[in-house]
Amino acid sequence: MADEAVIKIPSGDVLEDDDASGPPISLPDSGDTGEGGKLSMIVQIVKKCLGVKDIASMRLSLPASLLEPLPNLEYWHYLDRPDLFAAINDSNDPFERMLAVVRFAFTKDLKFVHGKVCKPYNSVLGEHFRAHWDVPPVSYSSDPTQPPILRVHTSLAPPTPLPNASETLSVKSNRSGKSSKSTRSGLSLTSKGKSPSTAPTSLGDAGLSNLSLSTPNGASEDSIRIAYVTEQISHHPPVSAYYASCPSRGTEMVGIDQISAKVSGTAVRVAPGSFNKGIWINLTSGPGKGEKYRITHPVANVNGILRGSFYITVGDSTIVTCSGGNGGVSYRAVIEYKEESWLGRAHFLVEGVIHTYDEESTEHEEWTKVKHVPTSCVVAVFDGCWRNHIRWRRTAAPLASSSPPSSSTPSLSETEYATLVDLSTLFVVPKQVRPLQRQLPNESRKLWDPVTTRLLAKEFGEATKAKLAIEQRQRDDVGERKRKGIQFIPQYFEKDISSGIPVLTAAGRKAVEEELHESS
Repeated sequence: MADEAVIKIPSGDVLEDDDASGPPISLPDSGDTGEGGKLSMIVQIVKKCLGVKDIASMRLSLPASLLEPLPNLEYWHYLDRPDLFAAINDSNDPFERMLAVVRFAFTKDLKFVHGKVCKPYNSVLGEHFRAHWDVPPVSYSSDPTQPPILRVHTSLAPPTPLPNASETLSVKSNRSGKSSKSTRSGLSLTSKGKSPSTAPTSLGDAGLSNLSLSTPNGASEDSIRIAYVTEQISHHPPVSAYYASCPSRGTEMVGIDQISAKVSGTAVRVAPGSFNKGIWINLTSGPGKGEKYRITHPVANVNGILRGSFYITVGDSTIVTCSGGNGGVSYRAVIEYKEESWLGRAHFLVEGVIHTYDEESTEHEEWTKVKHVPTSCVVAVFDGCWRNHIRWRRTAAPLASSSPPSSSTPSLSETEYATLVDLSTLFVVPKQVRPLQRQLPNESRKLWDPVTTRLLAKEFGEATKAKLAIEQRQRDDVGERKRKGIQFIPQYFEKDISSGIPVLTAAGRKAVEEELHESS
C-alpha cells in the first residue's frame, strides 16, 4: 500500500491516493468537437467501463472537449436554493421544520431539473472551493398550508407580503417571527450587474432574464448570508468534505461526498460511496436548537448515454430523520422515488410520508418504503413529480408541539392537498466567489483557470494539454510525498471521517468566517 495521501479510518478502511502507481487510462481527443465526435468518444468510454465495478474509482483521463468548464467541487454543493436551506429553522413547530427539510431536499439539486447533465473537472487532492450566497429571507402566506414565498430566481413574481407579516405569521402559523434583518445589510439584488467573481456558473443559471430577481415592494433588502467550504480529501477513491453555515438562522450543513458508479445496460447507475452517509443539517440556535437532520441519498441513473442525450432518473428512497428535538415528538420522512418503466417516457414520480417514530427504538430503520410505515404513525403524505409540482396534506389532527396553532388557524388535517413545492418555477441561485487574483493556487477556479479559459475560447486541444499538465503535477506531488515519507493532511477538515460528519479544522473555521464577512 502506498503511504502517501492516507486518511486512516477507525473501522480499518483506508483512503489513499495512489496515482503514483501508474498512468491513468486515457481517451484520445478525436479532434471532432461536434455532436458526432462527442458521441464517438462517449461510446469509447462506455466500452472501457463495461464490467468495471466502480467507474468513480477508475483513473480515467478524458479529453477536455467532453468536460463542462466547471470544477467538480463547485458543481456539487446542495445549495441550489440557499434561501430554503436558511428557512429550515423559521418555524416554532417541529412538524413544520421537518416539512421545510423535505422541501429543501427536493430543491437542493435544481441543476438537474432545469439544466443538462454534465461532466465537470475531476478534483485534485487538496483542491478546495469556497463561496457564499446573499439571499433575502423567505416570507410566508397567512395560510399555513402554503409553501414559503421565494423572492429571487423564480418564474413567478412574488406577491407583496401583508403589512406586519412577520408579527402576524408568528401567531397564525407558528413562524418564529424573527426579523428579516441580518448582520448583512444594504445588499441590492437588482442594482448591480454581475462581475466575473460573482457570475453564475452552475447549470440552470441561464435564462434568468425571464425570472423574478427583485424583492417585493415594501420588503426589506437586507439579506441572509450562507457560507460554504469544501475540500478534496482523497483522490483515489475521490472523496470530498463540505460544510455550509447560515449563522443568522442557526443552520449548518455538513457531509462527505463520494459516489459509486457502474454501467448498467444503457445507463450509468450512481449510488453513494461507502464514506458518503448522507447530508447532515444541524440547528444550532433558534426554535429548533439541538435538532439534527440526516438526509440520505437515493440511487440515480444517467440515461441516454448511447444517444448523447443525457437525462437523470431517480430510484430507491431518501430518508430524512430528525433527532435531538425537544418537542416531545420525533419525526421522520420517507421519500420514495418510483421506478421508471423500460418502455415509454420517464415520469419522474415520487411519493412519501412524514411519520412519528421512537428514537429509542430501531424498528423504524426497516421502514424504507411508504408501504412499510404503519398508518397509525403517519401524520402527512405527499406525492407528485420531482421535476415539477409536489403536493402534500395532513392525515391526522396535529400532534402536540412546542407551539400549538392558534384557534383561528384552519387545522391542517382539515385541508385538501396543498403545494409543498413547485420546482418548475424555481431556478438555481448563483453563488458569489472571490475574484481569481484573491484566490489560493489550489482553489478550484484558480487551479482550473488555464483549462476553463481555453474551453470557453473553444481551444479544445490546448485545453486538454492544460488539463493533462494539472493531472501530471498532481502525480508528481504524490511521488514527492512518497519519496519524503510525508502523508497528505487535509487543510480544512480533520482526517477522521468515519462518522460521515466531517469536522472543520482551525483553518477551515477561519475560511468560513472569512467567507461570512466577505464584502459583496
